[in-house]
Amino acid sequence: MTAPIASKAQPLRRQLLLATACTLFGATALAQAPSPDFPTHPIRMVVTFPPGGSADAVVRMLVPRLNEKLGQQVVVDNRPGAGGNVGLSLVAKAPADGYTLGLGAAGALTANVNLYAQMPFDPVKDFKPVGMVAATPFVIVGHPSVPARTLPELIALAKAKPGTLSMGHGGNGTAMHLSTALFAQMADVKLIEVPYRGSGPAALDALAGQVQLALVDLPASLQQIKAGKLIAFAVTSAQRVPMLPDVPTVAEAGLPGYDSTGWFGVVAPAGTPAPIVARLNAEINAALGDEQIKAAMRNLGAEPAPSSTEAFEAYIRSETKKWAKVIQVANIRLD
Repeated sequence: MTAPIASKAQPLRRQLLLATACTLFGATALAQAPSPDFPTHPIRMVVTFPPGGSADAVVRMLVPRLNEKLGQQVVVDNRPGAGGNVGLSLVAKAPADGYTLGLGAAGALTANVNLYAQMPFDPVKDFKPVGMVAATPFVIVGHPSVPARTLPELIALAKAKPGTLSMGHGGNGTAMHLSTALFAQMADVKLIEVPYRGSGPAALDALAGQVQLALVDLPASLQQIKAGKLIAFAVTSAQRVPMLPDVPTVAEAGLPGYDSTGWFGVVAPAGTPAPIVARLNAEINAALGDEQIKAAMRNLGAEPAPSSTEAFEAYIRSETKKWAKVIQVANIRLD
């Protein structure tokens, strides 16, 4: 008698499980489905840099255009600290609804995971890349007293006098620090690396002769280079920059394959619905395509870098792998 009861119970159990699964699936789909009129209230953009810097300035150039196209205010919330970890940890913990975004850079999104023993977030698992915003090439500059005028001459000088040339950069763990380490590794030279709190102080000390060399961003050094007060040996990007068309790249000047730029882009919390990410990506790219915005960004030394979400995600992964090797060879730790 037990067999018929079991045979009747099995279909009933399957029906209950199916009904439960459908209910759960429906609830999940509803929770993830974006509002057709997104956004319906202001969007918070957490910027991992202090006010006044080039990244903050670029974001604020985009905001009026985004406000217009999205129909809601994009509110900039500056949260610098710990190489970007402070601001992005807030984004990682925010609801995945498109109303909290983060502007992160190479450090927090690719390098910090290998610089810090403990991280407040997983840069791969905790974020959904929305899109790249801009790239900021660096330049290797020197005081006029340095007895070299080209990068090959500078490398030869560093080899002849190992451990005597000082090179300032924008701070431990920054893209400028890692770019300096990559240069030293590829050139096979030993430098005295001097960290500063940003490009500005490093460029000023190179100008004053307190350090002989500096690897800094363009806004901090462009005026002094054009005035002949600093020697520009090479730019760190793969291509020459429009502001310094006569200055070769590091790769052109003797280190083939060298390519290092600062960059920053927008990320959302992991799980943000794909239609919302696609809308945000489209509006950011459209703003980056505006001729007035492009000109203003380039005046700051930043190159607009629109991208798809897929391309940005792939770039983050490739940069993480690249800098992991540089950090390991240089034995750089920040805690």
